Amino acid sequence: MLFILYYIVAISVLVMHFTGMLARYNMEWLILVLAVTVFPAVIYL
Repeated sequence: MLFILYYIVAISVLVMHFTGMLARYNMEWLILVLAVTVFPAVIYL
């Protein structure tokens, strides 16, 4: 269940990034937060 919620949040943040919405509201730091949360999973897998 948490994986599904994480993927929904991640996909919506990526869509908002590519449409420019994050830059408009000065929230590009969300991309870095996503990268930090994905990084440990990439190392352990």
